Amino acid sequence: MGRTATIKRETSESSVELSVNLDGTGSADIDTTVPFFNHMMRSLSKHSLIDLTIRASGDTDIDVHHTVEDTAIVFGEALKQALGDKTGIRRFADATVPLDEALSRAVVDISGRPYAVCTGEPAGFEYAMIGGHFTGSLVRHVMESIAFHAGICLHMTVLAGRDPHHIAESEFKALARALRVAVEPDPRVKGIPSTKGAL
Repeated sequence: MGRTATIKRETSESSVELSVNLDGTGSADIDTTVPFFNHMMRSLSKHSLIDLTIRASGDTDIDVHHTVEDTAIVFGEALKQALGDKTGIRRFADATVPLDEALSRAVVDISGRPYAVCTGEPAGFEYAMIGGHFTGSLVRHVMESIAFHAGICLHMTVLAGRDPHHIAESEFKALARALRVAVEPDPRVKGIPSTKGAL
């Protein structure tokens, strides 16, 4: 059985249907109705090699926050479901990714214990409006939502950057590259990669 998951989430604020295939090629079919977030999730799919299909909509006439947040929640839940008992995975990984002047590092542990530490974004980044709809503060919120709902430990550090688009994209790509390694099977790992015997 493949490492796949499909999850639907309906609230009074948004509707999200999302599918993942951890053993894919980075194929993405994404429409969240938030253009910059579409771009970020396509990048995540492309560079993690996780096939990703998303159909999301919501009360973007109020703010894009609810749609973005709920999509991140569902993506985290789908990752967790697709990973199953985590038999044979590499578990730990890190990646440092540049985008022009921006540089971000993601370190992940597919631990079953949700935790997120996000540091280094420059002062004022949280107020930046990227693509006309997406505020910089949403990047950290997406990272935290994915980590908590996937049950992973994530440390995201922005090491350098000036342009908000570049900073955000380097963060998403760093997460993608770290996930690519952490979720992939390691032929040398037998069983669950934990001294506890469970993740």
